Amino acid sequence: MLALLGVLTIAILLFLIMSKRASAIVALIVVPLLTGLAGGFGTELFGFMTEGIQTIAPTGVMFIFAILFFGILTDAGTFRPIIERLLRAAGRHPARIAVATALLAMMVHLDGSGAVTFLVTVPALLPLYDELKMPRTTLATIVALAAGTMNILPWGGPTLRAASALEVPVTELFNPMLLPVLAGLGFVLFLSYRMGLRAASGTGADPGNTEGISMELPETDPDLERPRLFWVNIAMILAAVVFLISGLAPPHVVFIIAFALAVTLNYPNLKQQADRINAHAKAALLMAGILFAAGCFTGILKGSGMIDAMAEGSVAVLPDWVGGHLAIITGVCSMPASLLFDPDSFYFGILPLLGSTAEYFGGDALEVGRAAISGQMTTGFPVSPLTGATYLLVGLTGVDLGDHQRKTIPYAFLTTLIILFVSLLVGAISL
Repeated sequence: MLALLGVLTIAILLFLIMSKRASAIVALIVVPLLTGLAGGFGTELFGFMTEGIQTIAPTGVMFIFAILFFGILTDAGTFRPIIERLLRAAGRHPARIAVATALLAMMVHLDGSGAVTFLVTVPALLPLYDELKMPRTTLATIVALAAGTMNILPWGGPTLRAASALEVPVTELFNPMLLPVLAGLGFVLFLSYRMGLRAASGTGADPGNTEGISMELPETDPDLERPRLFWVNIAMILAAVVFLISGLAPPHVVFIIAFALAVTLNYPNLKQQADRINAHAKAALLMAGILFAAGCFTGILKGSGMIDAMAEGSVAVLPDWVGGHLAIITGVCSMPASLLFDPDSFYFGILPLLGSTAEYFGGDALEVGRAAISGQMTTGFPVSPLTGATYLLVGLTGVDLGDHQRKTIPYAFLTTLIILFVSLLVGAISL
């Protein structure tokens, strides 16, 4: 009975979210409540929800303050001098331009927003690509690969969702993936260089000539920029990353302190502080709301025993060879799964069941989560027809969606396989 209710809960959740009949935040709360009531549970559901929310709380708090922290530093113009120097260094050499494109997208994607990455990177580089007759599909592919791989960062949406769904600290999920992610980023730079060389044969560009290059970054408010605090802000970013990776402090504490320092040093005026917080509050609270709603969802499914019942049922159906290698299977399928499942459907509906099933076969749910973030809405998000950011990217570059997918999907899948391979080498995922 519980297993059937669990399957019904996930099926209804997937239907409502993917058909856009209900928002993710509403579906995550209402669906498990109704199926829990149908299963004979009463006021116990409130306790399950509370336990789930308490488990998610540190992750939700981390996300809110991470978005505010990077938003404040972006407002202060911290990344602009680096971006401008990077663009100047690229000159007119197609291979260098391609690598600079990837580095720029990686840097801008530190805040975890695909839309912001595309809005900054594409307009800045599109005139140069056109001037040198470099294919626009190359620009779209490089930006997509760079942003997608960077989306695995601890404050990225997929990683936060995976940690929330598995009810584990985000650092426990991500830290073993640090080297694999760096390998993935290195591979993206290699691919970018190769694509740039391929484009060079048709450009006839003079690598030493930097005159007449049109590279315009989006306008910023000069009243908000703090050029004198550039090195202070860079030091804060480095310190936050060191504390985050080292585990010297919990992630939510790291970003709470980092945000407080950043907003105080850059905008000591109270009105400016309030304005800057309000400017980024929508993005921060929307995702945080989904995370807390997910806490209700996973809390009810686990507290009621639905997850365990479904996992036991899966063990009876799946062959041992499948169950024993669920992490690898999940990783290989993760990038293509971006074309079928949006992140909320996959991470809150599918991943908890995969994780529990893996544990019943003697595996580790955490490894399944690490395998999932290797591709599902990370390398796969900028080609997925289920994300608005994909349409923004092809719209800005003027590339046909089909052309973009045909060129980018093989590279994105290959990047996921590189991340998985290095994950196996370092023990983040086991065979």
